Amino acid sequence: MKTDKIAKLISEQDQELKEVLQFWADKSIDDVNGGFIGETNREGVQVEDADKGAVLNARLLWTYSAAYNYSKDTKYLELADRAYDYLMEYFKDQKFGGLYWAVDNNGKVANRRKQAYAQGFGIYGLSEYYRASGKKESLDEAIVLYHLIEKHFKDDKFGGYIEALDNDWSPLEDMRLSAKDANEPKSMNTHLHIIEPYTNLYRVWPDTVLKTKIQHLLEVFRDHIIDQQTAHFNLFFDMDWTVKSEIVSYGHDIEGAWLLTEAAHEIKDDELLIQMKEIGKRMVDVTINEGMDNDGSIFYEKENGHLDTDKHWWPQAEAMVGLMDVYQNTGDEAYMEAMTKVWTFIKNNVKDSECGEWFGKVHLNGNPDVEECKIGFWKCPYHNSRALIEVINRLKMLDK
Repeated sequence: MKTDKIAKLISEQDQELKEVLQFWADKSIDDVNGGFIGETNREGVQVEDADKGAVLNARLLWTYSAAYNYSKDTKYLELADRAYDYLMEYFKDQKFGGLYWAVDNNGKVANRRKQAYAQGFGIYGLSEYYRASGKKESLDEAIVLYHLIEKHFKDDKFGGYIEALDNDWSPLEDMRLSAKDANEPKSMNTHLHIIEPYTNLYRVWPDTVLKTKIQHLLEVFRDHIIDQQTAHFNLFFDMDWTVKSEIVSYGHDIEGAWLLTEAAHEIKDDELLIQMKEIGKRMVDVTINEGMDNDGSIFYEKENGHLDTDKHWWPQAEAMVGLMDVYQNTGDEAYMEAMTKVWTFIKNNVKDSECGEWFGKVHLNGNPDVEECKIGFWKCPYHNSRALIEVINRLKMLDK
């Protein structure tokens, strides 16, 4: 790609990153009860009784820590401080350890369950915050959560990790991450968001045992989660890895493609890195062939042959990084062209130029769903801010 085109992409994405971060700085602060607001509508009107989720808070901690690490702008570090303080004061279980799933608007525990997914995002946010702040206690808290996952969620018989436990680490009958998920003991999603924070923790704490855990997770993805015939992620499993789902999630496929490669690269396992690059390229190719619309956007998912043609915000963000990653690994300009098409779709359709940030989803006709929340339990700035930071940094490498 020509230097002037690279410079234009960097400039556009840097500006969009600033606007996304500013939206959350302006609209998400809870000046009454502390921390961050649990939910707002498109216009930024707060839903007063909305719970505050550990995942959203931990993702805000990661986002503003990463924003500071990217820009060195101290206003982002101040917001990261706010997220860290609230997470430790209100979400940390002082008796049994770990992070509660949700607190109410006033900070009172609303859901005590311990979801492995939430502990993982705690590690992700805390390890990034340690990189930003240098506060040793945040690294210590991340390491504690890592040990809790290994102690309580690890399946020593079949490998991998179970989904959820009660607040005292006792078993739960309903392990679902959300109402739309299958009630199965293992999922792709939880494993993806355990290897992601383990990789980030390893950056700041290169522990030899942690490295073996990341290697184990890469092998779990290779041997159990990735369908050998289709190159899609299988989503839900029994304890022995019997597949319990026929859903294809295009966003997770293209997100996982680069996160698995990143993990193998970070631990410097050359054999696994070669394997993950090959797997990642295959997953990205399948997403392009099956899950990409003519305008470059990514469809949501497919179940039993039925294609959900909505374009949610986060698969568009993750597609940019997945495509950029394969471009860097292959040098094939087709992947760069596909990435720029996704970016053009985001600019023209997903970005909310009137109210700020990104729409939660866009329909097949290109029109946004204006009823979707702008801030919510799952609507966060981590996917889009991370994608922008990742792509900008990768483009800068090309420009050298």
